[in-house]
Amino acid sequence: MQSFLTALADPVRRAALRIVWDGGEHCVCELMERLDATQSRMSRHMKTLKLAGIITDRRDAQWVKYRRHPDLAPELAAVIDAVLAAEALAERDAA
Repeated sequence: MQSFLTALADPVRRAALRIVWDGGEHCVCELMERLDATQSRMSRHMKTLKLAGIITDRRDAQWVKYRRHPDLAPELAAVIDAVLAAEALAERDAA
């Protein structure tokens, strides 16, 4: 549980989760561009999410593609849904 909560604590990781949470597969190159992050920084963040069991990856030639882990417990997926929804609401209220 600690690695799961730690993975959600970082704003860059939450931003990456917002992208991959759509159920699709996303290249690290896309995440780098959308989040204005270097490849090494993005890879470190994605490794944290992967070690927490939140996402999974696969290599596609020179790039790695990430997606939501299909076997993530529904209770944990619900926590992520709630965190992302609360963050989106806070961002709308701040605007």
